[in-house]
Amino acid sequence: MIKAIFFDWFNTLAHYSPSREQLESQALKELGFFIDPEVMRQALYLADKGYYEEQARFPIGHRSSAEQLKVHIKYQQTVLQACHIPVDDALVIKLLKRSRELNDTIKFVLYDDVIPALEATKKRKVIVGIISNLQTGINSMMLELGIADFVDFTVTSIEVGSEKPLPPIFLKALSRAGVEPNEAIHVGDQYQNDVVGARNVGINPVLLDRDNVYPEIKDCPRIRKLTEIDEYITEYSG
Repeated sequence: MIKAIFFDWFNTLAHYSPSREQLESQALKELGFFIDPEVMRQALYLADKGYYEEQARFPIGHRSSAEQLKVHIKYQQTVLQACHIPVDDALVIKLLKRSRELNDTIKFVLYDDVIPALEATKKRKVIVGIISNLQTGINSMMLELGIADFVDFTVTSIEVGSEKPLPPIFLKALSRAGVEPNEAIHVGDQYQNDVVGARNVGINPVLLDRDNVYPEIKDCPRIRKLTEIDEYITEYSG
């Protein structure tokens, strides 16, 4: 019986506005490169994949400033390579600097399917939690976005001192919910962080793949819209 459902925050419930694709494209445009939106989307997917593999290997937030910088430089190198732009150190540093400046202009907005999914979940009377590696205050953003009443608690990496996919952040959520691992579902958009991390502590994982970038994943449920989660609450409860 499913008694709790946990959601990732970034790219699961909320996304940046302007989008990361727009911001990265803008940064490159200012540097003289014009990138097709689909090429940029794929480039960011590859860069994200590398970033989260690094995160799984050893939490980036626990590394030295120099090591963190190396990871962010590698991220931008991957973007450039995927966009078929010759990579040189000066260009990478310029892109990293401008991307960070543009990121200061962003805000979070909800996906269109979030409130319908949360409304359906609330009707089932299951506990709802958010598990996120985000370092800023999710609670205030939930209030601003109008979903605070749907969420029973949040667990963040800054609170726990550990990031997904490591067990402590998931175990904290289970403790807050007061449920056993097999009584919970975790939904997120990153295979390594969300699926592997949840499964490692016995939580039922569901991969949210809005853009169909994980067609090869067959070892867990994969959904394209958040409203599909209702089906898996029933399936796991059966």
